Amino acid sequence: MLSVEQVRSSYGRIEALHGISIEVAGGEIVTLLGANGAGKTTLIRAISGVQPISAGQIRFDDRPLEGVSAHGRVALGIAQVPEGRQVFAPLSVEDNLRLGAWPRRNVRLDAELASVYELFPVLASRRRISAGMLSGGEQQMLAIGRALMAKPRLLLLDEPSMGLAPILVEQILDIVRGLKEAGLTVLLVEQNARAALAIADRGYVIETGRIATSGSSDELLADARVQAAYLGV
Repeated sequence: MLSVEQVRSSYGRIEALHGISIEVAGGEIVTLLGANGAGKTTLIRAISGVQPISAGQIRFDDRPLEGVSAHGRVALGIAQVPEGRQVFAPLSVEDNLRLGAWPRRNVRLDAELASVYELFPVLASRRRISAGMLSGGEQQMLAIGRALMAKPRLLLLDEPSMGLAPILVEQILDIVRGLKEAGLTVLLVEQNARAALAIADRGYVIETGRIATSGSSDELLADARVQAAYLGV
């Protein structure tokens, strides 16, 4: 479904991605592991179209994404849940969700809203309050729900556990697993390597803008280097 080939990207004169290549097949959860500043978020942003690339190619369903805008990629079926949630705090929960479906704003969204509220019942009970009044975990649910309103086939999920209590992390990742079982493909950026590998099919380890290693979740869990660097073993 997704192919990233030798992609380079820079912030000004500083190159953040040094020729990264990854692949994600339909129906998979693939996780990107790495320390802060390794390039994980830059790669996610490059795929979603909000970060320009200077070399290489990104293909979605074998279609090159060069020249396709960020909102054009949403229309193709790629949606990003950004790091830090980035909900629209002054707007209501439901208005946040409706904004996620902006490319489809001229159609009725009752079914999509009902689906998100079924997945996250707490949002249904708070649909009229401002998003800024939600807890961190509820805001993360809202950010995921907002992305799902675009009816994506590929969900780019950036650090969903950031700042959340362990019980909420488990709940969020269980929901991600359920989305995969419902047919959604997920590219997951997560610093909690053990939790990410528990739900992912495969993973890539990024170090200083390069792929250091990759493999199935079981292979990465058994890798001594990964254990030492990311699993505290």
